[in-house]
Amino acid sequence: MTPTIRPARLDPAGLAADAAACAAVYAPYVTGTTTSFEEVPPSPDEMARRISSASATHAWLVAESPGGTVLGYAYGTPFRARPAYRWSAEVSVYLAADAPRRTGAGRRLYEQLLATLAGRGYHRAIAGIALPNDASVGLHRALGFTESGVERRVGFKHGAWHDVLRLQADLQPEAGAEPAEPR
Repeated sequence: MTPTIRPARLDPAGLAADAAACAAVYAPYVTGTTTSFEEVPPSPDEMARRISSASATHAWLVAESPGGTVLGYAYGTPFRARPAYRWSAEVSVYLAADAPRRTGAGRRLYEQLLATLAGRGYHRAIAGIALPNDASVGLHRALGFTESGVERRVGFKHGAWHDVLRLQADLQPEAGAEPAEPR
């Protein structure tokens, strides 16, 4: 089964039609793991807001089974609020706990996400991975991300402090001139 990678759908009112499915994919990461440092899963309405916001400036993609089930998603958002950071995007990927493994969905989501962000003029993709998470570290490294540092004991969840590994990937070749604005 090869999933289809596509942009998250927005309904005519501008709300994300894929919001409930993305919220369902994400909820187990919030409640049962330290992969996410959120403590309460976002509602479908909140997820719709996140999808709409990310889609407007960066990208939000979903992996969909041939039967129409959302198997996972990946997105890019602003890395930091200050203007000099505007060419960098923070990226994440999540797959449903019950999605078939070893289908390449996570890799395909990220490959398409990185290509989309590059096409919009972004220069760097930044990822943060709560440790330990060997599968996510392996995926990022396989896609060309390199380690930029470890933030020690920055998140407290499930009764323990957790480190976050920071990785980054170049989306554009270095240029000496001022880059064009992301679009």
